[in-house]
Amino acid sequence: MVEKISREDLKAKIECDNDFVLVDTLPATAYRKGHLPGAISIVSDDIVDVAPERIPDRNAEIVVYCGNGPCKRSSLAAERLENLGYTRVRDYHEGKADWIEAGLPLETD
Repeated sequence: MVEKISREDLKAKIECDNDFVLVDTLPATAYRKGHLPGAISIVSDDIVDVAPERIPDRNAEIVVYCGNGPCKRSSLAAERLENLGYTRVRDYHEGKADWIEAGLPLETD
């Protein structure tokens, strides 16, 4: 089972510029409208094909997120990443809605 990460811990990681990969698993249109600072876009349905190319290090620390708790994209992506052999995957389960509700900034393309 994939470990979860809290908003506070994720915010601290982003602010400290820790070496990790933040993955927005929502459709590209949602990513362009606004994503968490520093996030890359890999749609959950494409994670198996795209992740090995975009994140070649299977020991990289990865945090995935989607829209909100009921959204299943991040948990599916996290499971798929683990099945691909990634060893340090966490899920920001509450997602972008929680981030916005806390008044935290988004980036846009």
